Amino acid sequence: MELTTAHQTNGTNGTNDLCSRDNVLKTTVFPILYSLLFLLGMALNILAAWVFFSIPSRSHFIIYLKNIVVADILTTLTFPFKILSDSNVASIGIRIFVCRVSSVLFYLTMYISILFFGLISLDRCRKTLWPFVGTNSKRLTLRKLLSAAIWASLLLLSLPNVILTSKPPASEDFKCSDLKTPLGLKWHEVVNHICQVIFWGNLLVVVVCYTLITKELYSSFARTRGGPAQGYSAGTSSSQRKKKVRVNVFLVLAVFFICFVPFHFARVPYTMSQTRGRLFDCRQKLIFFQVKESTLWLTSLNSLLDPLIYFFLCKSFRDSLFNILQLSSGRCMVLQDSTDTTAGPVGNPV
Repeated sequence: MELTTAHQTNGTNGTNDLCSRDNVLKTTVFPILYSLLFLLGMALNILAAWVFFSIPSRSHFIIYLKNIVVADILTTLTFPFKILSDSNVASIGIRIFVCRVSSVLFYLTMYISILFFGLISLDRCRKTLWPFVGTNSKRLTLRKLLSAAIWASLLLLSLPNVILTSKPPASEDFKCSDLKTPLGLKWHEVVNHICQVIFWGNLLVVVVCYTLITKELYSSFARTRGGPAQGYSAGTSSSQRKKKVRVNVFLVLAVFFICFVPFHFARVPYTMSQTRGRLFDCRQKLIFFQVKESTLWLTSLNSLLDPLIYFFLCKSFRDSLFNILQLSSGRCMVLQDSTDTTAGPVGNPV
């Protein structure tokens, strides 16, 4: 969904040299960083998929997490094409593939992950505020249908970006925007606005839900906190549990703010510089491009951080992982008596 630059050579005059995107940041630094993300992210996400798909889909939470795992694997698979394109070792065919398919897939899976994190936040909020509302097979089926509808809707939204990126490159020095038809440029801009709505709407959902979750858990701790007869140990245990709740909530919010917020601030001016190029000079376009690429790497980091979220927030994932690795969860002291934000009633994790 993004007008990623596939390749651009240095110009022959001073202005073009100053504005060339082929600098060390694009051709060396980011390919190295994406290579590290690809190796680590693929290993962690394959392990996460192995664990999750050994867990029955008996809760909304597990269904949503399985979808995020699939999205993260697809995201990670796009990294090698970006590495080849940015480092200027890709053929013209691969660079066209990046513009038409790989970049579109990257953004498709990004917003699928964002939507499912919003749904997870709603589900965790519901479980915390109304812990005795159960889950039945009908509700599970509806969640599976909702998951399929999300994939289908975003795929239909993204498909025109593939179809309308159909112009042949005029030379070896082309940008992805050069391959788009006039309708393709307009559709691209429309999709970017829709994606902005998806992100900011889901960010609001995440913040509100986890604020309510934290408030309810703290109230529950206050109600169940031991009196004087229970002594110091009860108070200490309650304090430790509160700290773990803060860590869990902070972890989810930190991933959103670190990975997604900077990019969505940078994306609007960058897209405008590509679709309405006459309003910006060369230096401005270069600055917007560099900021966009830097924040895009932070967004890509999400594929590496998600498995850590699974481990700390999903008890079923931890138990299955320890079982597959034939380890005892009791060896991980930091997880002992933890308060899982994936819980329904406090102390009853999914």
